Amino acid sequence: MWAAGAGGRLPCPRDAALRRAAFAGNLAALPAHLVPSGRSVRVFISANPEDTIAERNALREHVYPKLREFCRENYGLEFQVIDLYWGVEADEWDSPELQKTRMKLLEDCLKSSAGPCFVGLLGEKYGNIRIPGEVESAEFEMILDAAIEAKLETRILEEWYCRDENAVPPAYYLRPKSEMLKSYQNTMESSSNSMNENKWQDISEEIKKIFKTAVKLLYEKGKMKHSQAKRYLSSAIEDELDFALGKQTPAFLKKCVCYIRKIANIERFVKIPEMGKYMDVVHTAGKFLRDPEAHEKLIKLRDEFIPTIVASSNLRVYTSVTHCDMKLGYSQEVENHYIEGLGKQFYEDMIDIIQATVQQNFDTETDLLYDEVLQHSSLCKTYSTFYEYRCEALHIVHKYVLPSKIGHINPLIVYGGPCTGKTLLLAEVAKKAYSWLQEEMGPDSDPVVVIRFLGSTETSTDLKNILQSVCEQLAVNYRCLVQSYPKKIHDLRDLFINLLNESSFHRPLVIIFDALEQLTDSDDARKLWWLPIHLPRSVRIILSTLPNKHGILQKLRCLIHEEDNYIELTARDRKMCSQVLKHQLLRVKRKVTSGQQIYVNEAFSKCTLPMFVNLTFREVRNWRSHKDVDESSLCVTVHESIEQLFWSLESKCGSRLLSRALGYITMSKSGLSEMELEDILALDNSVMYELSESVQESNPLRIPYIYIARLKEGLQGYLIERQVKNVTLLLWANRHLQLIAQKLYLNNEEDLQEMHTVMAEYFLGVWSGGRRKPFYSNDQYLNGCHDHDSRGLNEDEKHCMDQIAFDRQAPDQPWVFQCNPLEPDIFFINHRKMTELIHHLTKCGRTDDLLYGVIMNFSWLYTMIRIGQFDKAISDIELAYTCSQEKELKFLASTLRSIKFKVVKYPGSLSAELQQRLLPVVSSLPKLRHLLLECDKDGPKYCSIVPLHSSMDVTYSPERLPLSSSCMHVTEILPTFNPSTIIAALENGSISTWDVETRQLLRQITTAPSVILGMKLTSDEKYLVVATTKNTLLIYDNINSCLLSEMEIKGSKHCGIGGGSSFINGFTLSVNHALAWLEASKDVTVIDLLYGWPLYHFHCWYEVTCVQCSPDGVYAFCGQYLNTTTIFHLGSGEKLATVTSEFSSGFVKFLLILDTAQEMVMVDNEGSLSVWNTEEIANPQLTDDFDCRREDSEVVSIELSEDQSAILICKALSMSSLDTRVWKVAEKFRAKHNERFISAVLSKNGNCIIASMENTSAIFVWRRDTGQCMASLQEISGTIVRLIKSNHHNMLLSLSTSGVLSIWDIDIITAMSNIDKSGKPIQRLVLPARGELIYTLDGSDSVHKWNFSTGFIEAVFKHEGIVENCVLTSSGEIMVTSDDKCSQYVWHTVSGENIFRINGQKISELMITHNDQFVVSLCEQNASRVWRLATGHRVCNILVALQNAFITTANTFVVGMAKNKVLAVSLWTGSITKKFCCDDGASIVDIKLIPDCPDIIVFITSTETVNIWSLTEEVICRRVQLPNNFLKNLEDFEMSPNGKLGIITRGDENINVLDLHSGKLRVVHAPGIIWRQRLSRDGRYLVYICFRGEEDDDNGAISSLIVMRLADGKNIGACSLYKTPTFLALSQRHLNIIIGFDDGSIGTYTVVDRVDAALKIKIATSNSRQIFNNTTQVIRPKCHNYSFKVTADCIWRESTEVFARDSPITVTEPEVSEATPTKKHNYCYEKVCSAIDCRGHSFAADN
Repeated sequence: MWAAGAGGRLPCPRDAALRRAAFAGNLAALPAHLVPSGRSVRVFISANPEDTIAERNALREHVYPKLREFCRENYGLEFQVIDLYWGVEADEWDSPELQKTRMKLLEDCLKSSAGPCFVGLLGEKYGNIRIPGEVESAEFEMILDAAIEAKLETRILEEWYCRDENAVPPAYYLRPKSEMLKSYQNTMESSSNSMNENKWQDISEEIKKIFKTAVKLLYEKGKMKHSQAKRYLSSAIEDELDFALGKQTPAFLKKCVCYIRKIANIERFVKIPEMGKYMDVVHTAGKFLRDPEAHEKLIKLRDEFIPTIVASSNLRVYTSVTHCDMKLGYSQEVENHYIEGLGKQFYEDMIDIIQATVQQNFDTETDLLYDEVLQHSSLCKTYSTFYEYRCEALHIVHKYVLPSKIGHINPLIVYGGPCTGKTLLLAEVAKKAYSWLQEEMGPDSDPVVVIRFLGSTETSTDLKNILQSVCEQLAVNYRCLVQSYPKKIHDLRDLFINLLNESSFHRPLVIIFDALEQLTDSDDARKLWWLPIHLPRSVRIILSTLPNKHGILQKLRCLIHEEDNYIELTARDRKMCSQVLKHQLLRVKRKVTSGQQIYVNEAFSKCTLPMFVNLTFREVRNWRSHKDVDESSLCVTVHESIEQLFWSLESKCGSRLLSRALGYITMSKSGLSEMELEDILALDNSVMYELSESVQESNPLRIPYIYIARLKEGLQGYLIERQVKNVTLLLWANRHLQLIAQKLYLNNEEDLQEMHTVMAEYFLGVWSGGRRKPFYSNDQYLNGCHDHDSRGLNEDEKHCMDQIAFDRQAPDQPWVFQCNPLEPDIFFINHRKMTELIHHLTKCGRTDDLLYGVIMNFSWLYTMIRIGQFDKAISDIELAYTCSQEKELKFLASTLRSIKFKVVKYPGSLSAELQQRLLPVVSSLPKLRHLLLECDKDGPKYCSIVPLHSSMDVTYSPERLPLSSSCMHVTEILPTFNPSTIIAALENGSISTWDVETRQLLRQITTAPSVILGMKLTSDEKYLVVATTKNTLLIYDNINSCLLSEMEIKGSKHCGIGGGSSFINGFTLSVNHALAWLEASKDVTVIDLLYGWPLYHFHCWYEVTCVQCSPDGVYAFCGQYLNTTTIFHLGSGEKLATVTSEFSSGFVKFLLILDTAQEMVMVDNEGSLSVWNTEEIANPQLTDDFDCRREDSEVVSIELSEDQSAILICKALSMSSLDTRVWKVAEKFRAKHNERFISAVLSKNGNCIIASMENTSAIFVWRRDTGQCMASLQEISGTIVRLIKSNHHNMLLSLSTSGVLSIWDIDIITAMSNIDKSGKPIQRLVLPARGELIYTLDGSDSVHKWNFSTGFIEAVFKHEGIVENCVLTSSGEIMVTSDDKCSQYVWHTVSGENIFRINGQKISELMITHNDQFVVSLCEQNASRVWRLATGHRVCNILVALQNAFITTANTFVVGMAKNKVLAVSLWTGSITKKFCCDDGASIVDIKLIPDCPDIIVFITSTETVNIWSLTEEVICRRVQLPNNFLKNLEDFEMSPNGKLGIITRGDENINVLDLHSGKLRVVHAPGIIWRQRLSRDGRYLVYICFRGEEDDDNGAISSLIVMRLADGKNIGACSLYKTPTFLALSQRHLNIIIGFDDGSIGTYTVVDRVDAALKIKIATSNSRQIFNNTTQVIRPKCHNYSFKVTADCIWRESTEVFARDSPITVTEPEVSEATPTKKHNYCYEKVCSAIDCRGHSFAADN
C-alpha cells in the first residue's frame, strides 16, 4: 500500500518495538512467524466427520471463498481453513496418524493465526473413541492382563499390536492396516476392497471394545489414573475442544467460535437407519438404542464443559434447535435449512472476529527495507532451528564476536564444501550474537546484528542493492540522517565505511554475509574491492563461501593473510555423527538397536556431512525392531538420501501429486504459499485425475489438506517457510535440494510447459470468479483457452463439457487489492502476481497474455511505478520484447524512459502522459490500442485529464551500430527477414552479420585479399552472393556462412574488350539464378546458384547498364545504352524481344517490373520514363512516356510502392510521384536553394515520403497529400550519406559519415504525418455551442475547420486578407468572419460556400446574438453596426466605441467598457440605455457577465475594487475591496456561473479565489507561473496552464495543463505539454479542453472526475476513440479548400449600406420591429434562414 494509506494510523507500541528488534537483529524479541498479527488467518474446524459432512461441504463451497476474498482485499492476508476430515476416506477417520496430525495442526492454528483460529461444530453425536497408535509396553501389558481378567478374547490385540524395542521406553505399536489386511486377504482368498473395509470396521470395533473394557476395569481398581484412562475413553472432538478451549485466556477465546446443533426428540427416530450418522447408536437384544454412555459424555461436553467456558470468557457459542420431520426424521429439507443459517452466521462471525483482531499491516507494503530485513530474519530463525552441532567452529566465532582491545580486527571467513553446514552455523551465530554481546557488555548495551543470506531474495545478489540496504539499516540503527543514497557504487561503498565508524563500545556491530559466491559479477562484486579489511574496534564482519567458486576464497586470502581469520567446515568424524544421531533420536523418544547400529556406522563411514546425518535420522526414526535392516536400508550419499526421501513420500501423497507439488515449488520464482499450492494443484488436471481415482468425491473442488500436511511433515526442515510481504512461502532450505527436485520432477519439457501454463493461468486469474475448468486426465480440448464459445462447439459438446467441468475455487488475481473503492491510492499490492506471473508467461510462451495481460495492462504499470519499481517495469517490458519481438513493446519502453521523471514524481499522471505519446502512433503500432483503452478505463481513478487527440511530435531514437570509422569503408549493407539483423560488407573483405539491438556480431566471413564490389541476398535468404574485384562471384550459404562456389565472370568474344581488364559492373539475383555483367560489356552471364556453374550468356545490342528479373523468376530484362531493353527467357536463354525508347540519347538506369499490371517501366539517367505493356512478352507495346530531359539533374533513386500504385523518382533537385493507374505525375517536390537530395523512399502505405539531403544529419518526412514537411529527425552520429529500405519490414537503414548504421522504423516516423498542422501558431479557437467541430485562426488568410474527435483538418476557408475575427451560430452551420481588408464573410460551414460578403469597414470585434438572428460588428474608427444575419440588412448603428463587449442573455443589450464607464447599448436602437461612471478619475480594468444572472455585471476598477452592478436597477449591489497593488499585474479574471466566486491571476504562481459574498480572498499555489486560466461552464473546475519551474527536469516539457476542483481546491489532473501553447479554450458541452500550439496543431482533452466518472468515462471512450477501429490505419478524410467571393454583395458606407446590383440579397428596408424579411425570397436568404431556424431540430439527431 502506498504511504498515504498508512499515514492515518500510527504504529502501536508493540509494532514499533518489533520493528526496532528486527532492525537491530534481536531475533529473540521477534514473534515465531515474524508478523505482529500472525502469518495468515488459519481456522481449524473441529467436528465429528460423520454428522457434519453436509455442513462442511457447504461452507467449503460457498463461504470460505468469500472470506478468503475479504481477507485478501482488506488485509492482504490469506484465509485458510484446516479441515482434515474433508477428502479423507471414512475408514481413515479414526486413524492414529490422522488424529496425531490433527492435534499438531490445531496447535499450529492456535499459535499462528492472525484472526479467528478455532471453530467447533457439535451435534447430537459424541463420536467414537480413538484407537491408540502406540502404547508403552508396561501399560499395554497391564491392559492385556485386565482384558484377560475380564474374560475377553485378546488374540486380535496381540495380532495387531507389535512390540518395538526402538521406542524409548519400549512400546507396542498398531501395525499398518494395509499390511495386516493384506495378510487377511490372502488367508481368506478374497480380493474385494469393500470386504477389507468391512473387515477393518469389525476389527477396529473389537479393539476399541477390549481397550474400553480393560481401561475401565483398571480405572475402577485404581491402577490407572483419570488422565491415563481418558486417552482411551474420550472421542477426538472432546480432546480437540478441551485442548483449544480448556486452558485459554478470555482474550484468546474471542478468536474461537462453537456452533451447537440440537435435534429435538431425536431418540424417537433411532430406528431409521439414516439417523445413525447423527447420534451414537448401539444394537442390543435385536433393538437399536441410543448409546447411553456416549450420550452421557456428550451432555457433559456440550451442556457442562462449554457453558463453563462461556461463563468465564467471551467465547461465542450458538445453539440451534431443529425439529425432525414426523415421517422422515432429520430430512434433507430440514438439514438444508439449518446449513443455510449456519453459513450466514459463520460468515458474519468470521468477519466480526477478523475486523476485531487483525491489523492492517502496511509496514512491509510501504517500507521495502523493513520487508528485506524481515525476510532475512525469518530465514535466520528457520535455519538456526536445524543447527545440531555444538562444534569448535561455533566457539571460535563466539570468541571473535566478543569485544577485543588488542590486535587488528579483520573479517572472519567460514568456508567449506556443499552441505557442510555453513549457512546453519551463521544462522546460529546471528541468532545468538545479540545475547552474547549483551551478556558480555551488560544489559544496558544495545548491539546491532545485520544478517544477509545472499541469493535468498530478489535484491540480495546485486552488490549495489546489498550495500544500499545494509547502509539503510545501519542509518536507522545509529540514527544517521542520510539525505539521499549515492547512485555510484564507489560512493555507496564510502558511505558504508563511514557508517561502520558510527558503531561504539555501547552499540557494537556484527555484519554477517552468507554465501558470497551468490553475488553477481556486476560492479566487479566478486573481486571483493568493496569489503573493508581493517575494521573499527566495535565492528565484526563474518563471511561464508564455497572454496572453489569464482575464486572468492583465493581473493580473500590475498586480502587477509592471517590464518586465524579462516574457519574450514569439514566432514565430521563418524563418532560425532553417531552421537548427534543418538541425541536426535532421543528427542523423539527413539533409538537404534545394537544390531541396527552396525549399518548406521557403515553408512557414516562413507559420508559424515551434517545434512547426511539429518537424512539418516529421518530414515532411522521409522525403523521398527522386528523389521529386517540390512546394508541397503541406508543410502551412502546425500544425493541418494534425498531421492530416497522423495520416493518414500510418494506412498503417502501419490506419485503425481508429489511430483507436481515439488515441481511447482521448485519452478516458482520465490516459493509458493500453502494456499497457492492447494490452488495450483487443484487446477492441475493430471493431479485431480489421480486423486479422483483414490478419493470418491463427486466434485473434486480442491486438494484435501491432509496431502499438504503430509508433504510438509515429510519434508520438515527441508521445505522451509519464509515470510515475504505478509505471505508465508514454502521453499527449499538449500540449493542442493532444489537441484535434485529439478532433476527428478522438471526434466520433461512437455510437463514443464504444462506446469508453467497452469501457474500462469492461476496468477492471471483465468479460472477465478466461478469459471469452471474442464476436468480431463489430459486436456485435449482446452489448449489453454477457457472460452468454449470461441471454438465453435455444438450444444451437445458444450453440455458434455459443462457436466465434467468444475469450479476449482481459484481466487481473483487483481494487481492490487483495493481496500476502499473511493480511495484508489489505498491498496495492498498483489506481490505474488507481481513476482511470478511474468516469469511463467515467458517460460510457457504465452506472448499474447504477456503482452495484453501484463505489459499493456495499465494497473500493472501504475502499480509498479507507484511502489518504486520503475526500472523493474522497464526490464520486464524488455524481457517481453525479447520473447515476442513486438515493436510496440520497444516503443513503449523508450516512451516510459522519456517520462520517467514526471511519472515517478507524480504517478497519477501516467495515463495522461502515455495517452499523449501513444495516440499519434497507435495507427502505426496497433497493439498499443489495448493499453490506451486500459488508460481510458483505469486512468481517471488517478488523473482526471484524458487526452482525446494528441498532436505531440513523436520522440524517437533509432537503433545504432558502428560499422567502421568512416562510411568510405562500408561497401554494402543488406537488411534481412529479422528486423534487428543486418549484413554489412567492408572494403577490407569482411562480411559481418550483426544483431543491431544487442550490437552482437553473429557471424563473420572474409573474402580477403579480394575487395568487395557488392553483395546481394536471394529472396529466400538462402544464398549470399558477393562480387569482388577479381571478377568473381562468391556464392555463400547464408545460414552457415560457408563458401559454396566461386565463379569467374569473363567477357565473351562479342564484348570487344580485352579479357579481364574490366571489373564486374553489376549483378542481380532471381530465385535460382545470378546474372552478372562486366563494365562496357554487351553480355550477361547467367549462373545456376544451386550448382554454382554458368548456364549461358545473354547477348545484347549495346553495353549493358542494368538487369532486372521478373518477380516469378521467368524473365530477365536487360537495360542498355541508347535507352534499349532486351527481354530474355531465364529458363531457356532465349532472346524474346528488344525495345527502344524514343528518348534514345541516354541509357537505361532503372527497370521496374509491374507484374500486377503486366507492365515494364524504363527510366533513363535523366529521369525520362517509358511504359511498356508486356502482356504479350515477345511483342511489348509502348503505352506512355514522359520526357524529363529539360531538367538538369540526374536520377538519384527510384522506388515502386508496395501495391505498385505509385513510383517515386528522386533527383538531386526534385522528387516526383507518378500514379501508375493513370500514368500521371501526382505530386512534385523541389529542393530548396543550395540543397540536394541524396535518396528518398516511400512509406509502406505510400502516404509519406522519407528523404535525406546532402550535407545534413537529418531525415525529413513529407506528406504526399499536402506536401507539408511533417518532421525532421536528427541523426546524432553525423551527416547521412546513404538510405536503404528493407523490403521485408517497414524499416529504413541510414549510414552516416562516421560509419554508424541507424535502423529507423518507418511506421513510427510516418505516424507524425497523422498530426495535422495549419503551419502557423494558433491565435484563436472558436467552438460552436453544439457539434464536434473546432475552428482556428492562426494569423493567416484561412480559417481551419477541425474534427474534434480525430483531430484532422476537414476544411480550409480562404479569405482575401488576414482573418481577425470569427463567430459561429449555436449549431455551427453559419460562420461570420472578418479580415484586415475591411471585409466580412458569411460562410455555410457544411457546404463551404461563402454565402455573401460585406466590404467597407475594419472590424475590431464580431458578436452574434444568442438566438443566432443578428450580428454585432464593432469598429474602433467608424460607427459599429447591428445587422440581420439572414439578409445582411442593418438594424441600427452604435456610435460609441466599446471594448471587452458581450451580448446579454436576453439579446437586449451590448455591454462593454469605455475608459471610465460601463455602457449598455440597446441592440434595437443603438442608443446608450444604461451606464455606470467611475468617480475620482478611476478607470475600468475588466468586465464580466454572470451567466446565471444575466442582468448582473461584475467589473474591476483601477482603485482595486470589484463591483457588482445591477443592469436593470443601475445600482452597485456589492463592492469588494482588494489589497493594495493587487491589480498591478492583472492577467486574467474569471467569474463562476452563480457569481459567488471570482478567479484572478496576476502572472505569478498563485491562483486567487475571491468570495464575492464574504469578500475573503483565498490563495492557491500552482506548480509554476500561470499562463492562462479558464473556468468551466458549471463553475466546478478551473483549468489552467502553467509553465514549469526551473528546478523541474521534465524531459522537454514546456508547461503543464492542470485541472483544479474548486469544491476542495484539489488538483485532480495534470498533464505535461511538450509544445508552446498559444490558446486555451473550453467547450460548453461537458468539460472538453482544446489547446492551440505554436506549430499550428491542436490538442483536445476531456475531464473525467471521479465524482461523476461513470458518465464521463462513457463520453471519453465513445466520441473520442473513433481512432480505434478494426483497421490498422486511420482513414483520413479529404481536406476541402473553400474560397471567398471575389466581389462583395454589400458595401458599408458611413451610415448606409449599398448592395451590389447582381447581389442575390433582397434590397428592401425592413422595419425594425419585424423579425422576418419581405416575401421576396432568394437562394442565399433561404440558405441562411434554414441554417439558423432549423438549429433546434437539425442537431438533435447528431447529438
